[in-house]
Amino acid sequence: MTTTLSEKTTTSAPPHRNARRRGSGWKRRAPLLPALVFTIAVTQVPFLLTVIYSFQSWNLVRPGSQHFVGFDNYVDVLTDSQFRGAMLNTLLLTVVCVFVSMVLGLGLALLLDRAFPGRAVVRTLIITPFLILPAAGALLWKTTMFDPTYGLVNFVFGTDVDWLSEFPLASVMAQIVWQWTPFMTLLILAGLQAQSKEVLEAAQMDGAGRWRIFASVTLPQLARYLQLAALLGAIYIVNSFDAIYLMTQGGPGTASTNLPFYIYQRAFEGFDIGQSSAMGVIVVVLTLVIATFALRLMFRSFDVSGGVK
Repeated sequence: MTTTLSEKTTTSAPPHRNARRRGSGWKRRAPLLPALVFTIAVTQVPFLLTVIYSFQSWNLVRPGSQHFVGFDNYVDVLTDSQFRGAMLNTLLLTVVCVFVSMVLGLGLALLLDRAFPGRAVVRTLIITPFLILPAAGALLWKTTMFDPTYGLVNFVFGTDVDWLSEFPLASVMAQIVWQWTPFMTLLILAGLQAQSKEVLEAAQMDGAGRWRIFASVTLPQLARYLQLAALLGAIYIVNSFDAIYLMTQGGPGTASTNLPFYIYQRAFEGFDIGQSSAMGVIVVVLTLVIATFALRLMFRSFDVSGGVK
């Protein structure tokens, strides 16, 4: 029976050489152990405790009320109309903000990809909103843009609308889109600058117009960057809390309440640890499912060796 060269090499390798390889492998991995331990301590341990609390009925205003209830918290959460409303608001907020910020980011990236005087200054100014803290940006829009008396929006349009009361969810969307459009612009601009200039010149020499070049050459090149922007934007926007807490407090009523804010209300205003933990577990599971599906779609654009197909 014949054996391959690799099999011969493996079987004939002395034991001390294999031990030396294992030792060198541990030496390379040892510096990463503190980071691994820290990551497990700050992410997995709290999540494990959240899962444990989600199977208990525990309200902090009732001492001694902690006891095991099984899946009752999950049943109560899934049958809660306010939870379903918050989930719908979260879905609407995420989809609209990601889509609008991507469209605006695409337009700005196409403009910034052209050469014009002062382009570096314009690029710096455009990314400024993304560098502002979310809490500061929310307060800025609440007091400067949407104030019913002194707000710039009413001044520009000549109205006297109380935007945060009459259009709370749309107002929060406007602030989040303003905050995340620069991020989308940077990602899409990187994709535009990575495309081959020879291909664009060849398309122009073949007589293709600007729209034809954009639809047939540029947009397919940007597909991977648009998918990455949508994935990262959705992961962060679905967890939006600062804008809702500081601008609308989830109101009027529950008109602008999303899942993170509703979980905050149940945990820190209603002191219901059990049901708020169950809500957190449901949100994490749904986020993981959506993120996994999106990552699989995005990874289809890359081969096993890491190159782009």
